[in-house]
Amino acid sequence: MKAPQKSLKDWTSANWKTKSGKPSSQTGERYLPEKAIKALTSAEYASTTRAKREGTKQGKQFVKQPKKIAAKIARFR
Repeated sequence: MKAPQKSLKDWTSANWKTKSGKPSSQTGERYLPEKAIKALTSAEYASTTRAKREGTKQGKQFVKQPKKIAAKIARFR
């Protein structure tokens, strides 16, 4: 298996969810791999969720992570 295929396989096998376990469309929370959620503090998860909600209100589907959080969870994605 080539590296891009392995990367995609790992990405899809990660248990992606919200912290509450409810759909993001209902809560506005950000979907992340379960390991990434566990690595974030409550304040960090709240920060990334706040960014997602603000972007969603502006009509954006894809909203970037705050830089510090993106660097922290990059290894889980």
